Amino acid sequence: MNRSEAITVEIRIGIANTARELSFESAQSADAVTSTIQKALEASESFVTFTDVKGNTYIVPTTGITFIEVGTEESRRVGFVA
Repeated sequence: MNRSEAITVEIRIGIANTARELSFESAQSADAVTSTIQKALEASESFVTFTDVKGNTYIVPTTGITFIEVGTEESRRVGFVA
């Protein structure tokens, strides 16, 4: 039996003037994601960068953010059961 668990958190970001929201899973903790967002907004940075569990990178302009929803941390089983 080969099993491991990975912690993921779902992130949803609303962007002004778009019909859809950006939604992805991150391997970062909910606290780390929240901290990254808060620091970017407080420093008036022009964008914030996220990386999802698949390695895709998202660059989001902070001026266009209408909302950010950071889900709860969930453990997800990864591997095979034999």
